[in-house]
Amino acid sequence: MDSLTDVLKWSASISGMIAAFMVSLDLGRRVTGWGFVLFVGSSICWISGAALTGDWALGTQNVVLFAINLFGVYRYLIRKTGV
Repeated sequence: MDSLTDVLKWSASISGMIAAFMVSLDLGRRVTGWGFVLFVGSSICWISGAALTGDWALGTQNVVLFAINLFGVYRYLIRKTGV
C-alpha cells in the first residue's frame, strides 16, 4: 500500500506544481484552463491518497479544491466568452 500512496502523493504534488506554474504564466484562457484540468487531476490524486491513509483534513481540503478547479475548467475551457 505504501508504494501506491507514494505514487499518488508524488503525482499530486508534481502535477499541482506544474498546474500552478501554468496558471501563473497567464498565457491566455487555453493554457490557464488546462492548468485547471491538471489541478483537477492533482486533487483526485490527493483525495485518493488521503482516503488510503485516513488523512481526512487533506481529503476534505482537496474535495473543496476539486470543486473550485472544476469551476476553473468551466470558466476557462467550456464557457463561451463574449456572449
